[in-house]
Amino acid sequence: MTRPSLGRLPATLLRTAPSVHNCHCKRLPGHDVRRIWFSTQIREQCKDLILSDETLHQVRDKMLDAIKLGLAKSTNKDASVKCFTTFVQDLPNGKERGKFLALDLGGGTNFRVLVIYLDENHFDMQSKIYAVPENIMTGSGAQLFDHIAECLANFMSENDMYNEKLPLGFTFSFPLQQVGLTKGILKTWTKGFSCSGVVGQDVVRMLEDAIRRRGDIEIEVCGILNDTTGTLMSCAWKNRNCHVGVIVGTGCNACYTERVENVEMFDGDRSKPLMIINLEWAAFGDHGELDFIMTEYDKEVDRNSINPGKQVFEKMISGMYMGEIVRQILIKFTKEKLLFDGKGSAPLSTIWRFKSKYVSEIESEKAGIHTACRTVLKKLELDHATEQDCINVRYVCECVSRRAAYLVSAGTATLINKMRIPSVTVGVDGSVYRFHPFFHDLMMEKIAQLIDKDLKCTLMLSEDGSGRGAALVAAVAVRCRREAA
Repeated sequence: MTRPSLGRLPATLLRTAPSVHNCHCKRLPGHDVRRIWFSTQIREQCKDLILSDETLHQVRDKMLDAIKLGLAKSTNKDASVKCFTTFVQDLPNGKERGKFLALDLGGGTNFRVLVIYLDENHFDMQSKIYAVPENIMTGSGAQLFDHIAECLANFMSENDMYNEKLPLGFTFSFPLQQVGLTKGILKTWTKGFSCSGVVGQDVVRMLEDAIRRRGDIEIEVCGILNDTTGTLMSCAWKNRNCHVGVIVGTGCNACYTERVENVEMFDGDRSKPLMIINLEWAAFGDHGELDFIMTEYDKEVDRNSINPGKQVFEKMISGMYMGEIVRQILIKFTKEKLLFDGKGSAPLSTIWRFKSKYVSEIESEKAGIHTACRTVLKKLELDHATEQDCINVRYVCECVSRRAAYLVSAGTATLINKMRIPSVTVGVDGSVYRFHPFFHDLMMEKIAQLIDKDLKCTLMLSEDGSGRGAALVAAVAVRCRREAA
């Protein structure tokens, strides 16, 4: 796999075709002149996707302003970045011991149940994936939690834990306002869920009610969290410098440790110095903060989404939307006869048909190799694509994915600068970060440029943050309770 050199664009981004008016073009065959003209036009029209350092500084500064509004009690209600208090104030210290369950409901058509066995710097884990049928994703909240409770009971039975009472950490990766470590109010559904009767309700209570309705298992919910907190906790178990968790997958979000005196929304015990803050930064831009960088493609994707005008930052980054942004660009260029000789296809014209994983697959190939790109285009019934079409499609993918990486970097740099910890580890998880060939390098490069010169940052891939991290929240809660006894 070829990775771009840090500090400069990938080769295809650097390649600038000469103008067709250049005298050297007179010696090129007509086909080559047309090819160069098409490439030049495509690169010209993609300029809006390429963010300068000056623009990223503006994004970073606007993010900081939004975070300050979210932390302050007087402005939180109207803030786009809500800065929800997680009530998680203790990080793992290596002294956690025992058996702990975890439930990971993170969006998509599956969820997981896990059990982990913790010993000194060691753990064993067993897990199982369960399906969430579409009719349950869009049905009632009672149906959803009854289904989850049934799967929990089956898991405990299969693993000889049916008669045990176990502590559980609940990863719930949707916008959540926590009013306690074990009480969280759903603010809005995302990621394709729309279960009725859940928004505005305590999801821990709904899970507990579903378990009680069965009456055959005993589970103590010790903490509710989202996947960013789980990512931070999972990485902090191995690396005590981890103070930030970032998710770049189907959705995009972050959390970080804030000094408790700055968390005005917290009315509890302030004797502990830190609090993990769940930013819910996906909604950054919902108040127009990102209008200055939104393109016509972003606006079209937003219009076609299930929540127009909401989760703007996420829609410019995450795996749920990245492929659709690319498709919108390809549609426009095809209509303008800059791609595929102006001949599109029914699949290309179908919303959401260009999957975000295609972006990673196309960019994973060495320059000049188009096997994956042709495979993708064949799925879209674009068998007539030329080699130059493949080059241009890859360029579009690079522009979209690089912009996503830089926007995440601007948000992450905001947190590092705000915390002022000399050396910070950022735990990162999510399918885009894991599988895109350049995302890690792009983030490392850009964060280094955007943080203050006296600060350092490393990125750490989270090992099952939403699963292990959830169990660790329960484990830390049990450990703290034991220590306080």
